[in-house]
Amino acid sequence: MEAITEVISRMRNQDSNSAMYWKGSIFTYSDLVALIDEWTIRLCQLGVKRGTICAVYGDYSPQSCAVIYALVATKSIIVPFTREIEKEIPVFSQIAGVECMIRFDSNDNFHFERFSNAKMPALVESFLSREHPGLIIFSSGSTGVPKGILQDCEYVMKKFVVNRQGWRTVLFLLMDHFGGFNTLLSTFAYGGMSVCVSERTPEAVCRAIVQSSANLLPTTPTFLNFLLASGVYKNFDLSSIKLITYGTELMSTATLKKVREAFPNAQLKQTYGLSELGVLRSKSEHDESVWVQIGGKGFETKIVDDILWIRSEANMVGYLNAPSPIDEEGWMCTGDQVEVKGEYLRFLGRKSEIINVGGKKVFPVEVETVLLEAENICEASVYGVQHSLLGQVVHALISIYQPEEHRELQERLRKLCLKKLARYKVPMRFIIVSKDEQHSQRFKKMRKNDESAKD
Repeated sequence: MEAITEVISRMRNQDSNSAMYWKGSIFTYSDLVALIDEWTIRLCQLGVKRGTICAVYGDYSPQSCAVIYALVATKSIIVPFTREIEKEIPVFSQIAGVECMIRFDSNDNFHFERFSNAKMPALVESFLSREHPGLIIFSSGSTGVPKGILQDCEYVMKKFVVNRQGWRTVLFLLMDHFGGFNTLLSTFAYGGMSVCVSERTPEAVCRAIVQSSANLLPTTPTFLNFLLASGVYKNFDLSSIKLITYGTELMSTATLKKVREAFPNAQLKQTYGLSELGVLRSKSEHDESVWVQIGGKGFETKIVDDILWIRSEANMVGYLNAPSPIDEEGWMCTGDQVEVKGEYLRFLGRKSEIINVGGKKVFPVEVETVLLEAENICEASVYGVQHSLLGQVVHALISIYQPEEHRELQERLRKLCLKKLARYKVPMRFIIVSKDEQHSQRFKKMRKNDESAKD
């Protein structure tokens, strides 16, 4: 039996159980499955069939979630878009060869449009022979033109065939992010309830948790830091949260300790995944540890020269607009430098983010962790700047809670760093910026990497 057929069959058996919290209303599995059935018929009427490259624009809602499942069942190629990438949609659509788009507004009304000049990518054309549903998502583009990543949705769905515990899950990560798409599929596949948020702000997320009694919050370290800095969480009873998972970027031990204090009843779990390979099973050493086990069925890992390599049964089909980074044996170099302790790994940072000061390595996260321990610091981002003698030197962007005289702040932070770090790791400059300047709309830290800058 195909994975999507098995999952939807399981969803039908959930019947009157709660499937979704959206705008103050609860939708049952009967409601959701009925919408999936309606969309399956509607897609046929709209000419969306097996192999059609169809974009879905919007945020999580009853209709958008239903159409995603209907597109998988129809064996179409899904391209999820969100408002956060509005300006990039024309370029992304061209790369993906989008033939049509279903747009959802904030009230869950939809508009269908078809594009006559779409050109199907060669990789998609060859993929059609599998007769499987597909998923196209895009890399962040931090190192150049964003790459279109084609995933076989049948393989993505397969990991949800074995039934597991269902959670009342906040859908924080956006659906055009592989982690967000993975969360959406797993929530319904396991009979949980998805919790939609009106905005991804601390107050809106806290309010949705209280109103829905959500017990799982999958998010990013940056958002958790933002939540702590706002202090908003103190105004809400968030005791229903039993598990907080964090990923997509490095977590500092300083932030992790603060999260532990703010959510004493919640388990904290680090996650790890790549759009090219899928989301691996993970197990944190303990709640205040950044050491983690990763792997699970369908995944293999190895360490080569301190860099993590992964082989996955659910490897992407390939990039639409770039050579594949997966070698002939199915291994992919993640670029993540790690430290090993028995079965546990500690992520030190991407190889591209390492700062080379006079031949000595500096990992931004180790400096950021020290800075976040300092009084009046709510966010810190460390990066390298070119230097004529040393190759690179360390700079830090700092966000503070309360105004503070810059010279005194800089001296205080330098003394703290000298006390806890080797001298070459101490930032040469501390630049004060607002906390909003330190993260993207996805609440992921935007660590500056300006190699052209001169000290």
